[in-house]
Amino acid sequence: MSDNVVAREGARDAYGGPEMVQLLTPEGERVDHPEYSRYLDGLADEDLRGFYRDMFLVRRVDTEGTALQRQGELGLWVSLLGQEAAQIGVGRAMRKQDYAFPGYREHGVGWCRGVQPLQVMSQFRGVDQGGWDPNEVGMQLFTIVIGNQVLMGTGYAMGITLDGDVGTGDPDRDAAVVAFFGDGATAQGDVNESFVFAGVNNAPIVFFCQNNQWAISEPNERQTRGPLYHRANGFGFPGIRVDGNDVLASYAVSKAMLDRARDGQGPSFIEAFTYRMSAHTTSDDPTKYRVDAEVEVWKHRDPIQRLRAYLTRSGKADQGFFDDLEREADALAETIRAGTVGMPDPDPHGMFDHVYVEPDHALIEQQRAEFAAYAASFED
Repeated sequence: MSDNVVAREGARDAYGGPEMVQLLTPEGERVDHPEYSRYLDGLADEDLRGFYRDMFLVRRVDTEGTALQRQGELGLWVSLLGQEAAQIGVGRAMRKQDYAFPGYREHGVGWCRGVQPLQVMSQFRGVDQGGWDPNEVGMQLFTIVIGNQVLMGTGYAMGITLDGDVGTGDPDRDAAVVAFFGDGATAQGDVNESFVFAGVNNAPIVFFCQNNQWAISEPNERQTRGPLYHRANGFGFPGIRVDGNDVLASYAVSKAMLDRARDGQGPSFIEAFTYRMSAHTTSDDPTKYRVDAEVEVWKHRDPIQRLRAYLTRSGKADQGFFDDLEREADALAETIRAGTVGMPDPDPHGMFDHVYVEPDHALIEQQRAEFAAYAASFED
């Protein structure tokens, strides 16, 4: 093992440092925080079981997505294995009128916003032009260009301010944006430009960085010498690191920052300190750049097992609850498999239909005709 790998593992054993907000330890023990514990006061036992159900079912969706890609039914799959708590926490902290701008791994956020698993599968199968209606669920489509969605989210948040839908005191009107990105995206110009625009315009946006330790094959120390959440200070708004494997902490901190944004206090930066336990995508082989020992360390911090230990120890869930959830997950998996394989192929000529708002566009019509002639040549 190289000195660099040893140094990385030693640094990560510190697990986020003393400033990281944590409300549930890896062993499933509740701990208090002087500032953020109060954001859990309104949660009932049913809500806590709901967090577990969300994470458990989203992981099953993820498992099926990987399997379907390996079987040739999806063109690609981007796994969120290990990042469920970060996404469910912030997803459940959002209100209906809030808006999410995801990257390409936010299946858990989509679950919370009402995006159906088959709508996600259709996007990776390539049979439609997006999968879901962004305005219907308050979440934009996945963005493959690294960091581009952060600029779009910032612009949308500035629009919320111009519309007067922030700082009114009306909980059904005041809105905020959450822009999602990974640790690798923090090195992109688009993301840093977003910080500038959001800061100087006091935009109601929460920048939610899922630091899963690896930007494809590049570790954190190849991108930055300091904690990512410290970057917010240079742009004039607060930054905070939260235990991204602790769904309670993710929910509490996200709720606090979203409330702040809706009240008109401007942007904030949340670094969810987590780990990508699977490959970057199904086209990636993580064994080429990281050691198994590192993955094993993070398996002991699994977000789902952590919450299960707490629910069991505190008597908030019994074995019947977990058994019922297993059956629900099996049924969901069957629906996903059958629905994905049964998706009809799209009309290839439909790719020309929505390029421009105007129905008649000379160049598009020329390309449509050329493609039609090309397709017809195979029939002969």
